[in-house]
Amino acid sequence: MAAGGMNRKKQRRDVSAATAGGTGRKRRKLPVAEEKSWQKAGSKLNEEISSDSEPDSPAKKKNNEAEEEIDETPQEKKLRLAKLYLEQLRQQEEEKAEEEALERDLIAGRLKEDVLEQKGKLRRQIAKSLQLPDVADIRVLRGHRLPITCLVISPDDKYVFSAAKDCSIIKWDVESGKKLHVIHGGKKVTEESHGHTAHILSMAISSDGKYLATGDKNKLIMIWEAATCQHLYKFTGHRDAVSGLSFRKGTHQLYSASHDRSVKVWNTAENAYVETLFGHQDVITGLDSLSRECCVTSGGRDGTVRVWKIAEESQLVFYGHQGSIDCIQLINEEHMVSGADDGSVALWGLSKKKPLTTVKRAHGFQGAQGLEQPYWITSVAALLNSDVVATGSHNTGVKLWKCGEGFRKLESLFDVPLVGFVNSLKFSNTGNFLVAGIGQEHRLGRWWRIKEAKNSICIIPLKKAAAGNTEIPTEGS
Repeated sequence: MAAGGMNRKKQRRDVSAATAGGTGRKRRKLPVAEEKSWQKAGSKLNEEISSDSEPDSPAKKKNNEAEEEIDETPQEKKLRLAKLYLEQLRQQEEEKAEEEALERDLIAGRLKEDVLEQKGKLRRQIAKSLQLPDVADIRVLRGHRLPITCLVISPDDKYVFSAAKDCSIIKWDVESGKKLHVIHGGKKVTEESHGHTAHILSMAISSDGKYLATGDKNKLIMIWEAATCQHLYKFTGHRDAVSGLSFRKGTHQLYSASHDRSVKVWNTAENAYVETLFGHQDVITGLDSLSRECCVTSGGRDGTVRVWKIAEESQLVFYGHQGSIDCIQLINEEHMVSGADDGSVALWGLSKKKPLTTVKRAHGFQGAQGLEQPYWITSVAALLNSDVVATGSHNTGVKLWKCGEGFRKLESLFDVPLVGFVNSLKFSNTGNFLVAGIGQEHRLGRWWRIKEAKNSICIIPLKKAAAGNTEIPTEGS
């Protein structure tokens, strides 16, 4: 009996040991270091490990399979996480390098454009994409009582400033077409308004939009704060009407031209006179400038166009038109367009004393048979650094032209019908619209009067057929 009892106890111990051994195989106790490393793996992995007792679902089976695949030691896991971290750093550095390279490319492209612009070789191919605008899309803004003589557009293209023979200045909002401010002139001038008391013939705005300058037949130049239209000061010194004004691009240096045949230089920021230049043999009718320290002028009946090199105190003289040269505009730093009362439009390059090309009777004839006279060119405009120019007269309104390769050809694009004298033309800086100042009379006199014309500002939208052709910098001659 005793032996039997001992045998039974031994059997129970063997069964118990066997059971314990089976349990040990199913649930292996992890070492302390390994258990801590698995705890650090995150709550998600712990949840997957602790869900063995739950009924197996397809998702859990998949997780269990993934868990079995991650059979790694703590050192292997640290190595894997370190590699992942390094890979993330590498990707971030690559993205940063790509962004920097793109920024460098943009800066390099801008610098290249600036260099080409300074050399007069930046050309945007826009003419081939322009389409004739619908007459219904042309907006007409009325506010002046007498013919508009000059206008400018703010650098951000949001505002238009116009002046007229009624001595008033109006600031317009381009988007709404509303008058934002009116500076009255003539008999309505008060000590507070400081307005003009004679016909305003010229106007300019600085490239930062800070200063507005206006010149009149009373020999005065008025300087205004463009944002508020507050009068700042006036420049005196010319001995006749101020017919042309232009700010040097990127500065507050102001050039003025007058019927007294002189060009004067002013420092607007310091309210100071700088110097006077002489050379023209007749009244100066127009003036323009860009970023170089020089300006171009049209000399009326002396038949010359002159380029004034301010720093060198020298001038270049160009001959070409047969009549009085009444208007001029720079296309880029090396080329310009001018118009005369013989009906001709000419393109010039600074390297040649004669026009590169001339279109005679650009706006046609007027008068009876045998007594035909060409329509005068009353205004010209150029879209900066592009192949598009515009001319105005008093027959069909505005003509747009394409400048050929090397500025050696002018091709007519289309006519925009407007009634009256187109006394001033300006392209917006973006090239999205053209603004025309219309009057019943010529800005410099009263040779004709078109009664059916309206003294107004016309905003002409410029439609483009293909968006891909708007800005293509290329090197022209």
